[in-house]
Amino acid sequence: MSSSDSDNDSSPKHHRHTNLDASIFKSYLQLNNHSSSPDISKIQSFLLSSQSGALSCLICLERIRISDPTWSCNKSCFAVFHLICIQSWARQASDLAAERAVARLSREHFPVAAAKALETSNWNCPKCRNEYGKTLIPKLYLCFCGKLENPPSDDPWVLPHSCGEVCGRSLKYDCGHNCLLLCHPGPCPSCPKLVSSRCFCGRIEDVKRCGFKNFSCNGVCEKVLDCGVHCCLETCHDGLCPPCRAKGVYKCECGKKEEERECFERSFRCERECEKLLGCGKHVCERGCHSGSCGECPFQGKRTCSCGKKKYEGMACDAVAPTCGSTCDKMLSCGFHRCPERCHRGSCVETCRTVVMKSCRCGSLKKEVPCYQALVCERKCQTVRDCGRHACRRRCCDGDCPPCSEICGRKLRCNNHKCPSPCHRGACAPCPLMVTISCACGETRFEVGPLRVLGISIKSAIAARSKNVISSPSFLEVPCGTEANQKPPRCRKPCGVFPLCRHAPNRKPHKCHYGACPPCRLTCEEEYPCGHQCKLRCHGPTPPPNPEFTLKPKKKKFNQQPQCTPGAPCPPCPELVWRSCLGQHIGAEQMMVCSNKSAFSCQNLCGNLLSCGNHYCRNPCHALNSQNTMSVLHVKIESCEVCDLPCQKERKLSCPHPCPLPCHPGDCPQCQVLIKRSCHCGSMVHVFECTYYNSLPEKEQQSIRSCRGPCHRKLPNCSHLCPETCHPGPCPSPDKCCKKINVRCACQNLKKEWVCQEVQAAYRNSGRDPMDISKNQFGIGLLSCNSECSRKLKVSDSELQLRKANVVESKKADNTKPTPKRRKRREHVQEAKRSSLLQAIGGTLRCCVIFALVVMVVIAAMYYGYKSLLLLSDWMNEVEERRQRKQFPGI
Repeated sequence: MSSSDSDNDSSPKHHRHTNLDASIFKSYLQLNNHSSSPDISKIQSFLLSSQSGALSCLICLERIRISDPTWSCNKSCFAVFHLICIQSWARQASDLAAERAVARLSREHFPVAAAKALETSNWNCPKCRNEYGKTLIPKLYLCFCGKLENPPSDDPWVLPHSCGEVCGRSLKYDCGHNCLLLCHPGPCPSCPKLVSSRCFCGRIEDVKRCGFKNFSCNGVCEKVLDCGVHCCLETCHDGLCPPCRAKGVYKCECGKKEEERECFERSFRCERECEKLLGCGKHVCERGCHSGSCGECPFQGKRTCSCGKKKYEGMACDAVAPTCGSTCDKMLSCGFHRCPERCHRGSCVETCRTVVMKSCRCGSLKKEVPCYQALVCERKCQTVRDCGRHACRRRCCDGDCPPCSEICGRKLRCNNHKCPSPCHRGACAPCPLMVTISCACGETRFEVGPLRVLGISIKSAIAARSKNVISSPSFLEVPCGTEANQKPPRCRKPCGVFPLCRHAPNRKPHKCHYGACPPCRLTCEEEYPCGHQCKLRCHGPTPPPNPEFTLKPKKKKFNQQPQCTPGAPCPPCPELVWRSCLGQHIGAEQMMVCSNKSAFSCQNLCGNLLSCGNHYCRNPCHALNSQNTMSVLHVKIESCEVCDLPCQKERKLSCPHPCPLPCHPGDCPQCQVLIKRSCHCGSMVHVFECTYYNSLPEKEQQSIRSCRGPCHRKLPNCSHLCPETCHPGPCPSPDKCCKKINVRCACQNLKKEWVCQEVQAAYRNSGRDPMDISKNQFGIGLLSCNSECSRKLKVSDSELQLRKANVVESKKADNTKPTPKRRKRREHVQEAKRSSLLQAIGGTLRCCVIFALVVMVVIAAMYYGYKSLLLLSDWMNEVEERRQRKQFPGI
């Protein structure tokens, strides 16, 4: 409720109101022994909202003033609207309903019904959606009960929009009594008069309220059920009794089958045929399970053919009526065509296959199709539906487009919700939701505030409630969208927000409120890290403020602030303390403020032992890494000077390499310089650490340098390698090589195997040094040639000349003209064809034999298939004769 509205409508006349609720409900409460019903509570809530100025129109969302003409729904809701708003709403709704009905009936070619639809169109209440006729559109400003036109708004003794007289309308359930309340909005409450009434089963008679005279005695009903044998075992209830569920064994109608069933299903039929002999004595009853007589034989009397055109008199019932041979002409199931077959027994075909010209439902396609087949095109209807926003889009539509199935989704007048109704034309219905206005904790909801607007004190309200004269609601509900004009109630209960500072148990409680809580006024007494306490007023963290009074939904924020907003930190500690210099020298301390984190230097030499352990720091006084107090003071730590002198210590082992490290504490590390040493034969290079290699004796140095493989050095007198394992010094016995060598004569026709040392001896005996002989000529010429060597030389010369001549001729023939590759491939294929002529003749004979076999198999299959068809036809004729003999035994 805004301040402007309260100033305009709260005139001095309203302070003269006495307890008007007591006068309105006096007759009802006296008759009802001072006990209110839910309907009375709703009426009281509405009147209280109206008098407090919180009543709003759901259509325009404006406040309803005392002097504004109004209209109220008297069917199921207590909503009140401006007269102009409801008239506009009703006209638009009825015109829209009439347009839809006229459009639908015009498509169906019912002009008379379309003209009548304009007169019988209805409109709905914006809140409860109850229907009203077009003739019930309000035209005059009437009171709630409809007796007085233009009720006075300046009478302080009459409620607004009321005539002040007894309502007098008929009560619910048509009990015959009239409403005893004064003129009030909405439907009348239930009848409070006491009447004598019986329970549902009629056993007990009691005095009840007329509006609630139908009651149950909670005993067993015991009414006789429809079966006439059993009684109802349900609790006393309204309406008809349930079917009898007693189980028993019952026979079917023909008496052949017995089943256990419930009593209300005892009359049933079995699945067997009757098969009783008819009066003719020749046929049996073909009806299903039934009761009573089977009737006369259907084949007695005048007989006709199957189509009914030819009649036969005096024919026996067991004789089969012959067909007449003419066309059947019975009407088929389509209702347009007749059966084109000859007179036949049995039913006609179910589907009519006569080809006719048909058009689809929308009329855009015409096509010849069988009569039984429906024709539907693929064209989608583009007609705009009743909503005026979406197309029909239905395939092959006949023009009667269904209502739009989309959700409207437009924003309502309340600006908080969207329309959930199906898509429609015209204005959306007002938001039906109500908003409860309460305090921050939700406990106080306008319970006493509206009574003050009426001029009633709190004591008189409490006294009235103690006497059950009035029953004001514990909360106030306003239409959604009008909550912005309301004010929050004042709550006397303590605030439920828990304080976050350290004085929470000692703080004075305060009342419920919106927004932030008041600050704490106690001393902080927070302990500093140094051990002192803060002596200022409390400045600890404060709880997050409650949201300001608003009932409008807020958008969700992704970057939310933390719930606990910390307060201002404590100021720096002002206490005075003694503090030493950076180097922690004795006798160099000063008096300083505890919060002052600055450090000072005494300008003396540091004198701290350096990391090398051999020299001392010569820098001025500075902070050291080992001092913990310096890290608390956040002082930049400076390390002592670095010793730049090289290491001058001697190594224990005889090592030629100096220590590579600068001046350092302790012994020097072992020399890790890598030295290279080749093996004795020179095929591999070994890498050793200097310390390891020099620490070994000479013999072990010689042994670890060996590659442990064969010696890769060549012997001096021949091209062979040394057969010994890798060894130091020259190779032993180079003249005693035991390798085998092929020795040849000068023409290289004769060949023998000699030992290498024999070959060397032969060269020495001949006066030549074996070291001067090349590897390719080693061992050639040591054997003497014989007569066979000369003969082989002649033969080889002649063959060589012939081979050269052939090579020359082939080269000449090749150089004349090269043959293409395609020609060579073609010639090769022709040669293959000539060579495979016999194979082709054999393949042809094989194909002929296979073809003859296939022809024989086909002929045999056709012969035996024809024989089997004849046998099948004879068997079917025999079965048909048996069936006819069984159906007509006298034939």
